[in-house]
Amino acid sequence: MTKTILVTGGAGYVGSHACKALAAAGYTPVSFDNLSNGHDWAVKWGPLVVGDVLNPGDLDAAFAAHKPDAVMHFAALIEVGESVKYPEKFQLTNVTGSLNVLQAMGRAKVGRIVFSSTCAVHGDVGGALISETSPIAPISPYAKTKAEVEGVLADFSVSDGLKAVALRYFNASGADPDGEIGEAHDPESHLIPIACQAALGQREGMFIYGDDYDTPDGTCLRDYIHVTDLAMAHVKALERLDAAAPGVEAFCLGGGVGASVREVLDCVKKISGVDFPVTMQSRRLGDAPSLVADPRKAKTVLRWTPSHSDLQTIVKTAWAWHQKH
Repeated sequence: MTKTILVTGGAGYVGSHACKALAAAGYTPVSFDNLSNGHDWAVKWGPLVVGDVLNPGDLDAAFAAHKPDAVMHFAALIEVGESVKYPEKFQLTNVTGSLNVLQAMGRAKVGRIVFSSTCAVHGDVGGALISETSPIAPISPYAKTKAEVEGVLADFSVSDGLKAVALRYFNASGADPDGEIGEAHDPESHLIPIACQAALGQREGMFIYGDDYDTPDGTCLRDYIHVTDLAMAHVKALERLDAAAPGVEAFCLGGGVGASVREVLDCVKKISGVDFPVTMQSRRLGDAPSLVADPRKAKTVLRWTPSHSDLQTIVKTAWAWHQKH
C-alpha cells in the first residue's frame, strides 16, 4: 500500500518540491496549508487540505481523514527581518504551531516527523564550515524559533517515543527542472529571484549590502543548494526514520561550496543576457560574512549527494521559471 505523508506547508516553495519527490518515491503527499504564503497551483501530487497549524481542530481533521504514516513539517514564517520586527508572530506560528502538530500526531498515534530547520540555528561561526556539531547560537528571532522547536522534538522523543530528523538547510534556491513549480514569494527577499526580477525589468535594479567583508571579493559567501536536491534529502530522511530509535537526528544540507553575492549576480547577468544595475549599500545587521556547510554527515549517513546544486544549474532553472511565470 502507498504510504501517506502529511506535509504541513506543502503548498510552499520547499514543501511543494518535497511533495513532488515524495510522489516520485511512491508516497502520497497530503498538503496541509493555510495558503497565506503557499499557492494552490503548487499542489499537484496529492490532495490539498486548507487548514492552519494554529487550529488544532484543523490538524485533527486532517489526521482523521487521511491517516498519515508520518509528517513533514514545513509550515512556518521564514523572513529574518520580519522576525526582528514581530518576534511574537514567529513564536506563535513557528513554536506554538509546531507544538500543535506534535500534539495532533500524539492523538493520532503518528510517531515520525521530518522537520524543516535551518543552518541559522548555528549563528555566525566566523567563517568556519558549519556541521551538526557546530555550536547552537541563533542570532535572529526566526533562527531562535527553529532551535527551540528542535529542542521540543527532543523532549517529545523522551516523553512520547517520537522519531525525528531535523534538516538544517543552507540557501534553498533554483526551481523544478521540469518547470512545474518554482519560487514565488510575495514580497520576495531572496537573492536569486530578486536578481531574476531585475533582469526581467520587474525591478529597476538591486543592491549589494556590503563589499568590505573578509571574503575573496568582499561580498557575503553563501552555500546555495538546489530545492530539488533538498526535496530528495527529505525523502531519504523519512526512509531513515523507518528503522530509527526514538530521538532527534540533525543534518546540515548544503553543497559545501560558497558563492559570493557578486558571483551570483554575475551568473544571473550571464544567463539572462541582461546587465541590470547593481547599487552598493552598507552592511545589514545580522549578515554573517560566510555561511557554508560541511555536508559530510548527510552524504555518508543519508547517502545524499546533491546533483543540481552547481550555481549554473541553480540559476538556469530559476531564470527559466521566472521567465515563464
